[in-house]
Amino acid sequence: MGRIFDFITLYKEKYAKDIMVAGRDASGSWKTYSTKEYIAAIDTLSRALLKLDLKKGDRVGIMSGNRPEWNLVDFACNQIGLATVPLYPTLSAQDLSFIVNDSDVKVLFVSNKELTARIGQAIKEHGIQPQVYTFDQIENHTPLNELIASAVDETTDLSAHRDSVTEDDLLTLIYTSGTTGRPKGVYLSHKNVYSNVMACNYLIREDFKTALSFLPLCHIFERMVVYMYYSKGIQIYFSETLDNVVADINDVKPDVFTTVPRVLEKVYDKIIEKGKALTGIKKKLFFWAVDLGLKFQEPGKNGLFYNLKLGIARKLIFSKWQEALGGNIKIIVSGGAALQERLARIFWAADLKVLEGYGLTETSPVIAVNSYLPNGLKFGTVGKPLKNLDVKIASDGEILVKGPSITTGYYQNEEATKEAFDENGFFKTGDIGEITPDGFLKITDRKKEMFKTAGGKYIAPQSIENKLMESTMIGQVMVIGENKKFPSALIVPAFDVLSKWAAQKGISSNSNEEIIKNPEVIQKYQDEINRLSSNFGHWEIVKKFVLLPKEWTINEGQLTPKLSLKRKVILKENEAAIDKLYIEQNQE
Repeated sequence: MGRIFDFITLYKEKYAKDIMVAGRDASGSWKTYSTKEYIAAIDTLSRALLKLDLKKGDRVGIMSGNRPEWNLVDFACNQIGLATVPLYPTLSAQDLSFIVNDSDVKVLFVSNKELTARIGQAIKEHGIQPQVYTFDQIENHTPLNELIASAVDETTDLSAHRDSVTEDDLLTLIYTSGTTGRPKGVYLSHKNVYSNVMACNYLIREDFKTALSFLPLCHIFERMVVYMYYSKGIQIYFSETLDNVVADINDVKPDVFTTVPRVLEKVYDKIIEKGKALTGIKKKLFFWAVDLGLKFQEPGKNGLFYNLKLGIARKLIFSKWQEALGGNIKIIVSGGAALQERLARIFWAADLKVLEGYGLTETSPVIAVNSYLPNGLKFGTVGKPLKNLDVKIASDGEILVKGPSITTGYYQNEEATKEAFDENGFFKTGDIGEITPDGFLKITDRKKEMFKTAGGKYIAPQSIENKLMESTMIGQVMVIGENKKFPSALIVPAFDVLSKWAAQKGISSNSNEEIIKNPEVIQKYQDEINRLSSNFGHWEIVKKFVLLPKEWTINEGQLTPKLSLKRKVILKENEAAIDKLYIEQNQE
């Protein structure tokens, strides 16, 4: 087994090229780095970090969007035995300070002025004391290029430091939210992540030249995939914000990128809207191709007549879809949340091979993934488990996994670590699933109440619900949004409080059903949600809600004897209202 920085050595020896990585500069132009200059900068930064008296095992934080400097810092750290702690750019000051304190971050690299100000707030309010360096030029802070320049004349031989790093050493601590909201530091070693890279890199063929990276590097999914790109000598262009993704795709024309289902949904929705704007025969042809694409079966299962029609559809219609994604796409890897089966089918029909996979931070991350190889794809599943993993289904349906990419546990949290493994050392994923007769893993349910949005963000509903319940206007609330674009809420008003407020406002009604439809009442609840959501990350904020006329009770079956919400029951009873809520959003 190897260490993560071994991929850089491999790149230098086997793939060295004029453009190794690239990112947008302040003017919006691409700033490129050759293999020689990028690796030289990595080595020099390692020497600069050693000058700061950092020692093997110390932690270094990175708070930034995707850009070449992210990996530069990461590699400079891990080749001298320092562990990186990724910090999501939208973290609250409270979570930021908790993570920095819990992981004992000594040095923190921050990308821009806005994030530097947020770090300053956390330092002031919570007493954290890391040394802060910036990627951009920020007043009163030392920028990365100056830190590197300070060590240009250093001649420290790094080989001894590299040699001291073993596969079992800590590579990174990645903090994930628990159901209580308190982040947990997932311990991932070089071996954990390296083994996952090696188990997945068969997906990257020799004819893949260029990749675009826009999913956050602070998540292990994108980070592992980027390591995979390095292991195969791929040129990597980094897109710092999702705002620029479409332009960057068309500019870079990548062979491969990773995504979350939400991005593909947006692409599909925009394409469909353009189709609706067509007229006459063009419009008929467009939707004929769409209908055909939705019937696409796995390769080898489509009949001759279907393939003849598909050839026409690809030439007349789907070729434009390919052009919209740069024209060179070989594969798109989708993870982070469930991909709608219809989207997978139609993108494959368009010759845009979307490979859905599945995994967790604790598994480095990939457990299973679909592929373009013969018998490697099954729609409605997350693919076949990796060959170096042992995946089985527990008696209660939970997916269990064991192998070299599985974390050894949570940092300084023995209780959480013990709960995460069964008596045979298998990691408990918290997901319910099944393995099909032909060996594909299918996710059927979530064991834990925490869910992911379509954008791949974790939502801990109870913490949001508890906060919203601080409003005297709210009697009961359930946050929803599994695999949806955003979280929403089902709210049962505290009708006694609501009726008093309504009387003060001169609002009259004859029933609960009538009052919850009043525009002023609806706006009042929106104001309450806004007021109580100030400390949540933007992805956690409830964007839409439905007011319900009847209280949930034990007798009616919506509550357990302990007064806990029976979520499945409530979801089923309000299925039509929920569907309408998200359909309305799609039409806006």
